[in-house]
Amino acid sequence: MQATLTFLGTGTSMGVPTLGCDCAVCVSAVSPQGDAHNRRTRPSVLLQWDGRNVVLDTGPDFHAQAVREGIRRLDAVFYTHGHADHILGLDDLRPLSFHNAENLPLYADEPTAETIERIFDYTFDTRSTHRYPTSAHVALHRIPTTPGAAVDLFGARFQRIPVNHGRQRITGYRFGSAAYLTDLSSLPDESYPLLADLDVLILDALRIEPHPTHSHLANSIAIVERLQPRRAYFTHISHGLDHAPTNAALPPHIRLAHDGQQIQFDIAPQPPAPIEPPS
Repeated sequence: MQATLTFLGTGTSMGVPTLGCDCAVCVSAVSPQGDAHNRRTRPSVLLQWDGRNVVLDTGPDFHAQAVREGIRRLDAVFYTHGHADHILGLDDLRPLSFHNAENLPLYADEPTAETIERIFDYTFDTRSTHRYPTSAHVALHRIPTTPGAAVDLFGARFQRIPVNHGRQRITGYRFGSAAYLTDLSSLPDESYPLLADLDVLILDALRIEPHPTHSHLANSIAIVERLQPRRAYFTHISHGLDHAPTNAALPPHIRLAHDGQQIQFDIAPQPPAPIEPPS
């Protein structure tokens, strides 16, 4: 079953251009003579198949991203973790959820769900005197934190892939022949068997220099070489990576993603053969 993935945003938590920065990449992002691929909003992707629209993460740029891509309805949202650049656009789901016959389903692991409920208490407080009258019509579902825990939705399966984000364990997702691993610093051993035989691997590549909570360029390339997907795209990119020169230096099957980019993949393939974790 063919699906389309659209990169709604590919930037770091501070976005590109970064406020107050006059580096060459930030200037290029907004200059008419620059490279528009360097303009990066906060990270999120849209999946479309069989008439369905599913989003992974709703950051603070979600409204502008949805306008840009013409998103008029959603069927579900999956969250990777509870940091601001991944959840603060949840309130923008309100007008999209009003048209659904049932509450729009949201999926997150327990720590992320707790953060969402705390920040958006006016949406999830069941007491009628506390709930905002025009809150989003949503229902938050907990995904078990066990590796490979899955949600079957609209003919596709979303598997939870444990991801190390510094000292924090967050959620990546595999859906069919593709996987989305934003905010990754490393992969725990139990995640490798869940990422075999990928067509598309999307993962964090923040900058050239190492970082305590995000993968840097060389480390991300090493993960791609280990997992051997047919195609790999880097996201959560800071102003430390200039789009065109970086792509020119990468192997042909690895690219920096850019906002608005679309790729095709199979969202319901056969189960993969396992990959052994590194020794």
